[in-house]
Amino acid sequence: MRTPKYKGVVDSLAAQIRAGRWPAGHRLPTHRKLAADEGIAVVTASRVYAELEAMGLVSSEQGRGTFVRDLAAASGEEIDQRAVAVDAIDLSFNSPSVPGQADLLRQALRDLAGAGDLDALLRYQPPRGRVQDRAAVARHLRRRGLDVGRERVLIVNGAQHGLAVTAMALFQPGDVVAVDAVTYPGFIVLARTLGLELSPLPVTEAGPDLDALEQLCRRRRVRAVYAMPTLHNPLGWVHDDSQRARLVSIANRYGVSIIEDASYAYLVEDAPPPLAMLAPDLTVYVSGLSKNVATGLRIGFIAAPSALVPALERVIRATTWHTPGLTAAIACRWLDDGTVDRLETQKRNDARLRQSIASEVLAGLPCMGHPSSYFLWLPLAQDARPDRIAAALAGRQVAVSTAEPFAATPAVPQALRLALGSVGISDLRHALHAVRQETDRDPFR
Repeated sequence: MRTPKYKGVVDSLAAQIRAGRWPAGHRLPTHRKLAADEGIAVVTASRVYAELEAMGLVSSEQGRGTFVRDLAAASGEEIDQRAVAVDAIDLSFNSPSVPGQADLLRQALRDLAGAGDLDALLRYQPPRGRVQDRAAVARHLRRRGLDVGRERVLIVNGAQHGLAVTAMALFQPGDVVAVDAVTYPGFIVLARTLGLELSPLPVTEAGPDLDALEQLCRRRRVRAVYAMPTLHNPLGWVHDDSQRARLVSIANRYGVSIIEDASYAYLVEDAPPPLAMLAPDLTVYVSGLSKNVATGLRIGFIAAPSALVPALERVIRATTWHTPGLTAAIACRWLDDGTVDRLETQKRNDARLRQSIASEVLAGLPCMGHPSSYFLWLPLAQDARPDRIAAALAGRQVAVSTAEPFAATPAVPQALRLALGSVGISDLRHALHAVRQETDRDPFR
């Protein structure tokens, strides 16, 4: 059977885009010019671009044209650190660190070596963690405002694993989960992997549109809400008491579970109570030590309703069997001896300094963030091209993320997300000046 000519055009353009012939943000020929160049009808040219868009290779914007998408971000994942040039200043990924952390690890290893229980750490551990380690996590959570017993705590391999364990225990393919229209990319990727239907909630400057959530619950069987009430990534919200009470009220009324992601909650002093404290029978609380201690310390934890603990434990057993005993022992020692508390204080101060530098350099731009967070959301003019701005910055050895990985909607916001926590202060200032210059220059309108 003869292949239609337009299919050959689609295949040719797709191959050229994947091969990197055109950079992200490049404007492709108009429908009329493509038709003339390829000897096809204009309506067929429109069909070519529609297929390329369905393949995730281009995006069409009414009145502006068709543009090559950023394929590094099109998968919905945060930029892989390995994809950032070795000599680039990385504002795409947060790996906050403060001086002396390597020395802390050396001392912790010495202490463990003299503790006399190394042999026990080399054996299989209980799937949800040793009793003493879960008790240490429970004490840590109590200082965070969440009073939960060790029997409701499960130790996992980082907060992302905690989210995966929770989703696998709670959901079936096709279940509806409400999320903010702009949210953490790791949950978007997880939901797609598990075949979940994400229902995005419109966002405001202060948080998600809870009226929209209630309307959604009236129309659909919503299985859960994924929320970051204490320091939203990437928008920097901290929900106030009334927002938390309203969200819990909706969840109670419609029997909706809540997944509370608290990975960045440590950066907020005197935060309102966690949702898990307000709705303990509905909420699965997930956090970890990647951001407040070190990204290489893959220890996370879940605080769950008692009824869910067996299902969560089964998923841990099925995915990793248990958390590595050695890293769990180090992490829980640091939870108990005050090391984690001290690191959190240092990192809050460090984040405030970085935010103040960003406020100075980016003054006048409509940045969204929290005064003690490690990231900023920078909305751009509607006719700006974030992918081309990101490409221009990459040419200046500065890596940033566009909004695409964070978008739970087909329409991607015109914005950049700036991670402030992975580089030195002088490099940060230099990189932010580059961001300022490229957004001010805006040659892509």
